[in-house]
Amino acid sequence: MSILGIHHVQITIPKGAEEEARAFYCTVLNLPEIEKPESLKGRGGFWIQVGERQVHIGTEEGVERSATKAHIAYQVEDVIVWRDRLTAHGIKALDSVPIPGFERFEFRDPFGNRVEFIQEQP
Repeated sequence: MSILGIHHVQITIPKGAEEEARAFYCTVLNLPEIEKPESLKGRGGFWIQVGERQVHIGTEEGVERSATKAHIAYQVEDVIVWRDRLTAHGIKALDSVPIPGFERFEFRDPFGNRVEFIQEQP
């Protein structure tokens, strides 16, 4: 008996913020939206594909997202290009504590979720 991997992770946004979230995640981050099962569509939110995994963007009220260290880290090919792209879209990049062998930075998405972009260095 073993855990095989991660199927998906979920982050949350305020109820009614789906279009703003799509603009950020699908347009700025260029992640494709995937179809939710019909049985879950009434809950709000949407799903995106990230490589072989999914990120489920659900809706939730009463959460102070900017007060947590919980986060999702996206592995990228060119962390500098991503930092520049996000800065151009008004997202403030924050330096992270160095990890040997990696270049990385973090930021808060428009809803306060902590996000990290990380690139392995040769």
